[in-house]
Amino acid sequence: MKSGLEEKEGLIQTLDYSIDFSMREITMMHYIWMLIVGIVVGAIARLIVPGSEHMGIFLTGILGIAGSFVGGFISRLFSRPEDGAIVHPAGILLSIVGAILVLLAYNHFVR
Repeated sequence: MKSGLEEKEGLIQTLDYSIDFSMREITMMHYIWMLIVGIVVGAIARLIVPGSEHMGIFLTGILGIAGSFVGGFISRLFSRPEDGAIVHPAGILLSIVGAILVLLAYNHFVR
């Protein structure tokens, strides 16, 4: 027979495990969502920049994600991010601008 304290500890351990499991799911969904938004941003940047870039959907997503980071660094020039944040959240428009810059750099240096 368990005492009330042990049952509470077991409940806490069970809750801690379920919270840990849901945080893993949230993290995985965050990466999937980041790739989906990266694909959209990269596709828009590829439509705007003239020329044919031969890259698949995965590289288009990487282009959009990299463009989002570049857009975040651009927005950091104009306003300070929250304390402790490395980059400023860029938003869709600056992500597209950043992806265009990354794509132009890719065309210039790789081609």
